[in-house]
Amino acid sequence: MSELKSIPVVQEAPQARSGEKYLTPQGFTAIRDGVRAPLRSGAADAAAPPVRKPAWLRAKMPAGTGYSAVQHVVREHRLATVCEEAKCPNIGECWNAGTATIMLMGAVCTRACRFCSVDTGNPRGWLDPEEPANAAHTVSLMKLKYVVLTSVNRDDLPDGGAQHYADCIRAIRAANPGTAVEALTPDFQGVLEDVETVVDSGLVVFAQNVETVRRLTHPVRDPRAGYEQTLRVLEHAKRHKPAVLTKTSLMLGLGESDAEILETLDDLRAVGVDIVTLGQYLRPTANHLPVQRFVTPEQFDGYRAEALARGFLECVSGPFVRSSYRAEQALARNNAGLDNQALAGMAPPGLK
Repeated sequence: MSELKSIPVVQEAPQARSGEKYLTPQGFTAIRDGVRAPLRSGAADAAAPPVRKPAWLRAKMPAGTGYSAVQHVVREHRLATVCEEAKCPNIGECWNAGTATIMLMGAVCTRACRFCSVDTGNPRGWLDPEEPANAAHTVSLMKLKYVVLTSVNRDDLPDGGAQHYADCIRAIRAANPGTAVEALTPDFQGVLEDVETVVDSGLVVFAQNVETVRRLTHPVRDPRAGYEQTLRVLEHAKRHKPAVLTKTSLMLGLGESDAEILETLDDLRAVGVDIVTLGQYLRPTANHLPVQRFVTPEQFDGYRAEALARGFLECVSGPFVRSSYRAEQALARNNAGLDNQALAGMAPPGLK
Protein backbone atom coordinates (compact mmCIF):
# COMPACT_ATOMS: atom_id res chain seq x y z
CA MET A 1 0.00 0.00 0.00
CA SER A 2 1.36 3.45 -0.94
CA GLU A 3 0.34 6.98 0.05
CA LEU A 4 -1.34 9.70 -2.04
CA LYS A 5 -1.92 13.00 -0.22
CA SER A 6 -1.87 11.08 3.08
CA ILE A 7 -4.66 8.77 1.87
CA PRO A 8 -3.76 5.06 1.61
CA VAL A 9 -3.85 3.80 -1.98
CA VAL A 10 -4.59 0.11 -2.43
CA GLN A 11 -2.74 -1.31 -5.43
CA GLU A 12 -5.27 -4.03 -6.29
CA ALA A 13 -8.88 -2.92 -6.69
CA PRO A 14 -10.58 -6.02 -5.21
CA GLN A 15 -8.85 -5.36 -1.86
CA ALA A 16 -10.06 -1.76 -1.56
CA ARG A 17 -12.60 -1.10 1.16
CA SER A 18 -15.46 1.35 0.85
CA GLY A 19 -14.17 4.93 0.94
CA GLU A 20 -10.57 3.87 0.28
CA LYS A 21 -8.45 4.88 -2.71
CA TYR A 22 -7.11 2.21 -5.05
CA LEU A 23 -5.24 1.96 -8.33
CA THR A 24 -7.36 0.91 -11.32
CA PRO A 25 -6.10 -1.48 -14.02
CA GLN A 26 -5.89 1.57 -16.32
CA GLY A 27 -3.40 3.22 -13.97
CA PHE A 28 -5.40 6.02 -12.34
CA THR A 29 -6.65 6.24 -8.76
CA ALA A 30 -10.27 6.00 -7.69
CA ILE A 31 -12.29 5.91 -4.46
CA ARG A 32 -14.24 2.72 -3.83
CA ASP A 33 -17.99 3.41 -3.64
CA GLY A 34 -17.51 7.04 -4.60
CA VAL A 35 -17.39 8.78 -1.21
CA ARG A 36 -14.27 8.98 0.91
CA ALA A 37 -14.62 7.57 4.41
CA PRO A 38 -14.95 10.53 6.83
CA LEU A 39 -12.43 11.23 9.55
CA ARG A 40 -13.56 9.82 12.88
CA SER A 41 -13.96 13.30 14.39
CA GLY A 42 -16.41 14.34 11.67
CA ALA A 43 -18.29 11.10 11.16
CA ALA A 44 -21.55 12.01 12.92
CA ASP A 45 -23.75 10.78 10.09
CA ALA A 46 -21.63 7.72 9.38
CA ALA A 47 -21.60 6.76 13.06
CA ALA A 48 -25.38 6.92 13.38
CA PRO A 49 -26.98 3.47 13.75
CA PRO A 50 -28.62 2.19 10.56
CA VAL A 51 -32.40 2.59 10.34
CA ARG A 52 -34.18 -0.73 10.09
CA LYS A 53 -35.75 -1.22 6.68
CA PRO A 54 -39.50 -1.79 6.65
CA ALA A 55 -40.93 -5.10 5.47
CA TRP A 56 -41.76 -3.85 1.98
CA LEU A 57 -38.08 -3.11 1.29
CA ARG A 58 -36.76 -6.65 1.62
CA ALA A 59 -35.33 -7.59 -1.79
CA LYS A 60 -34.49 -11.19 -2.65
CA MET A 61 -30.86 -12.23 -2.86
CA PRO A 62 -29.66 -12.33 -6.49
CA ALA A 63 -29.42 -15.90 -7.72
CA GLY A 64 -30.73 -18.22 -10.42
CA THR A 65 -29.78 -19.48 -13.87
CA GLY A 66 -30.88 -16.28 -15.61
CA TYR A 67 -28.82 -14.19 -13.22
CA SER A 68 -25.76 -16.37 -13.83
CA ALA A 69 -26.18 -16.20 -17.61
CA VAL A 70 -26.35 -12.39 -17.68
CA GLN A 71 -23.41 -12.18 -15.28
CA HIS A 72 -21.35 -14.37 -17.64
CA VAL A 73 -22.15 -12.18 -20.65
CA VAL A 74 -21.31 -9.01 -18.76
CA ARG A 75 -17.97 -10.41 -17.56
CA GLU A 76 -17.02 -11.90 -20.94
CA HIS A 77 -17.45 -8.60 -22.74
CA ARG A 78 -15.88 -6.40 -20.06
CA LEU A 79 -19.06 -4.40 -19.61
CA ALA A 80 -19.89 -2.38 -16.51
CA THR A 81 -23.52 -2.40 -15.42
CA VAL A 82 -25.19 0.13 -13.18
CA CYS A 83 -26.97 -2.87 -11.68
CA GLU A 84 -23.72 -3.88 -9.96
CA GLU A 85 -21.88 -0.58 -9.62
CA ALA A 86 -24.81 1.24 -7.99
CA LYS A 87 -25.77 -1.76 -5.83
CA CYS A 88 -29.29 -1.85 -7.29
CA PRO A 89 -31.73 -3.90 -5.17
CA ASN A 90 -33.47 -5.15 -8.32
CA ILE A 91 -30.45 -6.90 -9.84
CA GLY A 92 -31.80 -10.40 -9.14
CA GLU A 93 -35.20 -9.71 -10.72
CA CYS A 94 -33.81 -7.96 -13.79
CA TRP A 95 -30.93 -10.33 -14.50
CA ASN A 96 -33.15 -13.39 -14.10
CA ALA A 97 -35.46 -11.79 -16.67
CA GLY A 98 -32.48 -11.49 -19.04
CA THR A 99 -32.21 -7.70 -18.89
CA ALA A 100 -29.46 -5.39 -17.71
CA THR A 101 -28.67 -1.70 -17.83
CA ILE A 102 -25.27 -1.30 -19.48
CA MET A 103 -23.00 1.38 -18.03
CA LEU A 104 -20.73 2.95 -20.63
CA MET A 105 -17.30 4.57 -20.38
CA GLY A 106 -16.04 2.50 -17.49
CA ALA A 107 -16.98 2.17 -13.84
CA VAL A 108 -15.22 5.27 -12.45
CA CYS A 109 -17.10 8.58 -12.35
CA THR A 110 -15.48 12.00 -12.25
CA ARG A 111 -18.14 13.20 -9.82
CA ALA A 112 -18.83 12.24 -6.21
CA CYS A 113 -22.54 12.54 -5.48
CA ARG A 114 -23.30 11.72 -1.86
CA PHE A 115 -26.09 9.27 -2.71
CA CYS A 116 -24.22 7.19 -5.29
CA SER A 117 -21.92 4.20 -4.76
CA VAL A 118 -20.20 4.27 -8.15
CA ASP A 119 -16.43 4.67 -7.71
CA THR A 120 -15.09 8.18 -8.28
CA GLY A 121 -11.78 9.35 -9.76
CA ASN A 122 -10.23 10.91 -12.86
CA PRO A 123 -9.90 8.43 -15.76
CA ARG A 124 -7.73 11.00 -17.60
CA GLY A 125 -9.31 10.45 -20.98
CA TRP A 126 -9.32 6.64 -20.93
CA LEU A 127 -12.00 4.95 -23.06
CA ASP A 128 -12.38 1.38 -24.29
CA PRO A 129 -12.35 1.60 -28.10
CA GLU A 130 -13.97 -1.83 -28.32
CA GLU A 131 -16.95 -0.87 -26.15
CA PRO A 132 -19.38 0.05 -28.98
CA ALA A 133 -18.83 -3.31 -30.67
CA ASN A 134 -18.95 -5.20 -27.37
CA ALA A 135 -22.17 -3.48 -26.31
CA ALA A 136 -23.80 -4.27 -29.66
CA HIS A 137 -22.71 -7.91 -29.47
CA THR A 138 -24.00 -8.25 -25.93
CA VAL A 139 -27.43 -6.90 -26.89
CA SER A 140 -27.48 -9.47 -29.72
CA LEU A 141 -26.53 -12.32 -27.39
CA MET A 142 -29.19 -11.35 -24.88
CA LYS A 143 -31.77 -10.91 -27.65
CA LEU A 144 -32.91 -7.63 -26.15
CA LYS A 145 -35.77 -5.74 -27.73
CA TYR A 146 -35.26 -2.83 -25.35
CA VAL A 147 -31.95 -1.79 -23.81
CA VAL A 148 -31.08 0.98 -21.37
CA LEU A 149 -27.64 2.54 -21.60
CA THR A 150 -26.30 4.70 -18.82
CA SER A 151 -22.84 5.93 -17.94
CA VAL A 152 -20.60 7.55 -15.42
CA ASN A 153 -19.96 11.29 -15.72
CA ARG A 154 -16.81 11.89 -17.73
CA ASP A 155 -15.89 15.53 -17.14
CA ASP A 156 -12.32 14.61 -18.13
CA LEU A 157 -13.40 14.27 -21.79
CA PRO A 158 -13.83 17.38 -23.99
CA ASP A 159 -17.41 16.42 -24.91
CA GLY A 160 -18.23 14.57 -21.71
CA GLY A 161 -18.24 11.34 -23.70
CA ALA A 162 -21.15 12.35 -25.95
CA GLN A 163 -19.59 11.03 -29.16
CA HIS A 164 -18.63 7.72 -27.55
CA TYR A 165 -22.21 7.43 -26.26
CA ALA A 166 -23.56 8.07 -29.76
CA ASP A 167 -21.12 5.54 -31.26
CA CYS A 168 -22.38 2.87 -28.85
CA ILE A 169 -26.02 3.61 -29.69
CA ARG A 170 -25.38 3.50 -33.42
CA ALA A 171 -23.44 0.23 -33.11
CA ILE A 172 -26.30 -1.35 -31.16
CA ARG A 173 -28.89 -0.15 -33.66
CA ALA A 174 -26.83 -1.32 -36.65
CA ALA A 175 -26.45 -4.83 -35.23
CA ASN A 176 -29.95 -4.94 -33.73
CA PRO A 177 -32.29 -2.84 -35.87
CA GLY A 178 -35.33 -4.08 -33.94
CA THR A 179 -33.97 -3.00 -30.57
CA ALA A 180 -35.15 0.23 -28.96
CA VAL A 181 -32.50 2.18 -27.04
CA GLU A 182 -33.03 4.34 -23.97
CA ALA A 183 -30.08 6.50 -22.86
CA LEU A 184 -29.73 7.74 -19.30
CA THR A 185 -26.94 10.25 -19.79
CA PRO A 186 -24.75 12.68 -17.85
CA ASP A 187 -25.62 16.37 -18.05
CA PHE A 188 -22.55 17.06 -20.25
CA GLN A 189 -21.93 20.11 -18.05
CA GLY A 190 -24.89 21.75 -19.73
CA VAL A 191 -23.25 21.88 -23.19
CA LEU A 192 -26.31 21.57 -25.40
CA GLU A 193 -24.40 20.61 -28.55
CA ASP A 194 -23.23 17.49 -26.74
CA VAL A 195 -26.82 16.73 -25.76
CA GLU A 196 -27.76 16.94 -29.45
CA THR A 197 -24.98 14.49 -30.37
CA VAL A 198 -26.65 11.82 -28.24
CA VAL A 199 -30.26 12.71 -29.08
CA ASP A 200 -29.47 12.43 -32.82
CA SER A 201 -27.95 8.92 -32.53
CA GLY A 202 -31.12 6.84 -32.91
CA LEU A 203 -32.52 6.48 -29.39
CA VAL A 204 -36.19 6.47 -28.43
CA VAL A 205 -35.88 7.79 -24.85
CA PHE A 206 -33.45 10.43 -23.56
CA ALA A 207 -33.11 10.53 -19.79
CA GLN A 208 -31.19 12.76 -17.39
CA ASN A 209 -31.91 12.49 -13.70
CA VAL A 210 -32.80 15.48 -11.56
CA GLU A 211 -32.32 13.10 -8.56
CA THR A 212 -33.84 15.30 -5.83
CA VAL A 213 -35.71 18.54 -5.14
CA ARG A 214 -34.15 21.95 -5.71
CA ARG A 215 -33.31 22.64 -2.03
CA LEU A 216 -31.43 19.36 -1.56
CA THR A 217 -29.56 19.35 -4.86
CA HIS A 218 -26.15 20.31 -3.56
CA PRO A 219 -26.14 18.37 -0.34
CA VAL A 220 -27.09 15.36 -2.50
CA ARG A 221 -25.41 15.87 -5.88
CA ASP A 222 -21.87 16.80 -6.86
CA PRO A 223 -21.30 20.61 -7.04
CA ARG A 224 -20.83 20.34 -10.81
CA ALA A 225 -24.40 19.07 -11.18
CA GLY A 226 -27.38 21.37 -10.87
CA TYR A 227 -31.16 21.36 -10.68
CA GLU A 228 -31.54 24.09 -13.32
CA GLN A 229 -28.81 22.54 -15.46
CA THR A 230 -30.69 19.24 -15.62
CA LEU A 231 -33.92 21.06 -16.49
CA ARG A 232 -32.15 22.87 -19.34
CA VAL A 233 -30.73 19.63 -20.69
CA LEU A 234 -34.11 17.89 -20.64
CA GLU A 235 -35.86 20.89 -22.19
CA HIS A 236 -33.31 21.16 -25.01
CA ALA A 237 -33.46 17.44 -25.78
CA LYS A 238 -37.24 17.68 -26.20
CA ARG A 239 -37.11 20.83 -28.32
CA HIS A 240 -34.30 19.48 -30.50
CA LYS A 241 -36.14 16.24 -31.33
CA PRO A 242 -39.77 16.27 -30.12
CA ALA A 243 -40.36 12.64 -31.18
CA VAL A 244 -37.83 11.44 -28.60
CA LEU A 245 -39.38 10.85 -25.19
CA THR A 246 -37.70 12.59 -22.25
CA LYS A 247 -37.44 11.02 -18.82
CA THR A 248 -36.07 11.77 -15.36
CA SER A 249 -35.96 10.22 -11.91
CA LEU A 250 -36.46 11.47 -8.36
CA MET A 251 -35.26 9.76 -5.19
CA LEU A 252 -37.46 10.13 -2.12
CA GLY A 253 -36.50 9.83 1.52
CA LEU A 254 -33.70 12.41 1.65
CA GLY A 255 -35.62 15.02 3.63
CA GLU A 256 -37.82 16.53 0.94
CA SER A 257 -41.35 17.73 1.72
CA ASP A 258 -44.53 16.89 -0.19
CA ALA A 259 -44.71 20.49 -1.39
CA GLU A 260 -41.17 20.23 -2.78
CA ILE A 261 -41.98 16.99 -4.59
CA LEU A 262 -45.01 18.60 -6.24
CA GLU A 263 -42.97 21.69 -7.14
CA THR A 264 -40.39 19.46 -8.81
CA LEU A 265 -43.09 17.66 -10.78
CA ASP A 266 -44.40 21.05 -11.94
CA ASP A 267 -40.90 22.14 -13.01
CA LEU A 268 -40.38 18.92 -14.97
CA ARG A 269 -43.66 19.20 -16.83
CA ALA A 270 -42.91 22.83 -17.62
CA VAL A 271 -39.86 21.72 -19.65
CA GLY A 272 -41.77 18.95 -21.42
CA VAL A 273 -40.59 15.84 -19.57
CA ASP A 274 -42.73 12.87 -20.62
CA ILE A 275 -41.90 10.19 -18.04
CA VAL A 276 -40.85 10.43 -14.39
CA THR A 277 -39.87 7.68 -11.97
CA LEU A 278 -40.07 7.91 -8.19
CA GLY A 279 -38.23 5.52 -5.88
CA GLN A 280 -36.96 5.15 -2.32
CA TYR A 281 -33.41 6.33 -1.58
CA LEU A 282 -31.40 3.59 0.10
CA ARG A 283 -28.07 4.40 1.74
CA PRO A 284 -25.45 2.31 -0.10
CA THR A 285 -22.70 2.58 2.55
CA ALA A 286 -22.16 4.25 5.92
CA ASN A 287 -20.17 6.98 4.12
CA HIS A 288 -23.23 8.14 2.16
CA LEU A 289 -26.16 10.33 3.14
CA PRO A 290 -28.49 8.72 5.70
CA VAL A 291 -32.11 7.92 4.91
CA GLN A 292 -34.44 10.52 6.44
CA ARG A 293 -37.66 8.56 5.97
CA PHE A 294 -39.08 5.46 4.33
CA VAL A 295 -41.91 6.40 1.99
CA THR A 296 -44.81 3.96 2.23
CA PRO A 297 -46.19 2.12 -0.81
CA GLU A 298 -49.47 4.01 -0.45
CA GLN A 299 -47.64 7.33 -0.49
CA PHE A 300 -45.90 6.28 -3.71
CA ASP A 301 -49.33 5.66 -5.24
CA GLY A 302 -50.39 9.14 -4.13
CA TYR A 303 -47.36 10.78 -5.74
CA ARG A 304 -48.01 8.83 -8.95
CA ALA A 305 -51.57 10.15 -9.06
CA GLU A 306 -50.27 13.71 -8.62
CA ALA A 307 -47.81 13.22 -11.48
CA LEU A 308 -50.40 11.80 -13.87
CA ALA A 309 -52.74 14.66 -13.02
CA ARG A 310 -50.03 17.04 -14.22
CA GLY A 311 -49.91 15.42 -17.66
CA PHE A 312 -46.94 13.04 -17.56
CA LEU A 313 -47.35 10.14 -19.98
CA GLU A 314 -46.37 7.86 -17.13
CA CYS A 315 -45.01 7.99 -13.60
CA VAL A 316 -43.48 4.72 -12.42
CA SER A 317 -43.58 5.00 -8.65
CA GLY A 318 -42.72 2.54 -5.88
CA PRO A 319 -40.16 1.69 -3.18
CA PHE A 320 -37.88 -0.35 -5.46
CA VAL A 321 -38.22 1.84 -8.55
CA ARG A 322 -35.00 3.07 -10.15
CA SER A 323 -34.73 5.14 -13.32
CA SER A 324 -34.20 2.12 -15.57
CA TYR A 325 -36.38 -0.39 -13.68
CA ARG A 326 -38.79 -2.17 -16.05
CA ALA A 327 -38.06 0.65 -18.48
CA GLU A 328 -39.53 -1.23 -21.44
CA GLN A 329 -42.92 -1.22 -19.66
CA ALA A 330 -42.98 2.52 -18.96
CA LEU A 331 -45.70 3.27 -21.51
CA ALA A 332 -47.98 0.42 -20.53
CA ARG A 333 -49.75 2.98 -18.27
CA ASN A 334 -49.94 0.47 -15.38
CA ASN A 335 -47.07 1.62 -13.15
CA ALA A 336 -44.81 -0.86 -14.99
CA GLY A 337 -46.81 -3.70 -13.50
CA LEU A 338 -46.00 -2.76 -9.91
CA ASP A 339 -48.59 -3.43 -7.20
CA ASN A 340 -47.90 -1.04 -4.34
CA GLN A 341 -51.11 -2.13 -2.60
CA ALA A 342 -49.67 -5.62 -2.21
CA LEU A 343 -46.54 -4.11 -0.65
CA ALA A 344 -48.67 -1.91 1.57
CA GLY A 345 -50.18 -5.03 3.07
CA MET A 346 -46.75 -5.82 4.52
CA ALA A 347 -46.62 -2.52 6.46
CA PRO A 348 -47.51 -2.25 10.14
CA PRO A 349 -50.79 -0.33 10.67
CA GLY A 350 -49.02 2.76 11.95
CA LEU A 351 -47.05 3.17 8.73
CA LYS A 352 -49.88 2.89 6.25
